[in-house]
Amino acid sequence: MGKHDDELRTRLPSSVNENLSTIADYYARHEENMTRAQALIEKLSVILGSPAYVAANVVFIVLWIVLNLAAPEFGLTQFDEPPFFWLQGFVSLNAFIISTTVLIRQNRMSKLAEQNAHLDLQISLLAEEKTSKIIAMLEDIRRDSPHLPDRVDAEADELSHSADTSTVLEAIERDHEHDKSHLD
Repeated sequence: MGKHDDELRTRLPSSVNENLSTIADYYARHEENMTRAQALIEKLSVILGSPAYVAANVVFIVLWIVLNLAAPEFGLTQFDEPPFFWLQGFVSLNAFIISTTVLIRQNRMSKLAEQNAHLDLQISLLAEEKTSKIIAMLEDIRRDSPHLPDRVDAEADELSHSADTSTVLEAIERDHEHDKSHLD
């Protein structure tokens, strides 16, 4: 971390710094569990997905074609006559390597995204339970306080109860199936 990062961290509340550290540790563990082959694929995909790689491929292909077409003018033998059989092979091999590398990386990213979604869901459920508990406690305080009017708040009463996760999931699935049936 640089000096600017340290200054930024000192201005953040300690709970935010703890959360940032937890997230950094989570990603560090994920990186540590990566195999050597996966690490190589990750590095390779960064290179293969860069604009410089695309530009290098275009330059290579143009030079290949120009050299092969210009070779007879300079008394040289064409090493790959039109329709450029060897160039087609190299380009096909390159496309195979790129697509395979991308698929491998996408699979890994998909697994990580699935883990993150599961974590988000767990945290959301916990936050919903905590919020319900806070609302229930505030309602208790309001009812017990002689300084506050004792009135019925149906919405607060409803929100003070945690949602039944199973019922919510069933409703989501039912709505999803309903939407799907209208598309067919």
